[in-house]
Amino acid sequence: MAAEARTTRPSLPPHGALPTGERLRLWTTLMCHAPEGEAPEVQAMAGVLATAWSRHGLAWLPLTDLGVADTRQLLARWFPGVDRALALDWPALASAARPEPRQDEIEDLVRLLTTCAGEAGAQCPAEDRWLAHALAQATLGQDHLWQDLHLPSRRELSALMQARFPRLAARNDRDMKWKKFLYKQLCDQAEISLCRAPSCGVCTDQAFCFGPEEAASPAQPLR
Repeated sequence: MAAEARTTRPSLPPHGALPTGERLRLWTTLMCHAPEGEAPEVQAMAGVLATAWSRHGLAWLPLTDLGVADTRQLLARWFPGVDRALALDWPALASAARPEPRQDEIEDLVRLLTTCAGEAGAQCPAEDRWLAHALAQATLGQDHLWQDLHLPSRRELSALMQARFPRLAARNDRDMKWKKFLYKQLCDQAEISLCRAPSCGVCTDQAFCFGPEEAASPAQPLR
């Protein structure tokens, strides 16, 4: 029997991860329907869904390239009953195609993540595939990736990456910031070098790629 949805307001993530306005309302609704609300993957998915719905409305599917069947399954898996709470119109959503200007980037990131999920050669599990779409979409945001996912800190994102995408996470053996790391993987695959120095150890931008990830100030946009 599925666990019952929460009846109390979920704990809010601190400082920079805190959603606001309509995004907060949607995030709260999602988390109130999350039996496993402490799991990093559930928190991350709630952050991406709330962002997408607050930005584009409920008349579009929230995750680019993830169809109705997958969307219904992920909501039933992690947020049972939230589709009724939000009055989602599944027949209408099936025929709604939201344009995404950065579609190619999302496809490349999803491909990178799903290729590196689980064991080499194994089919990517559905949950990991859903998360790949969510992470790819969040990576287009303006803040640190953990903030764009509305996670409490980078620690939860690292735990998610290690649990769900272990082969990819193992490559990040110098603890590069996750958004920088994902795009570096794409550049490496395309044999494109955007680094200003022959190695990270002598690069003047090293602090922007490695080191702590605090909540970004509005006056200090991320590089």
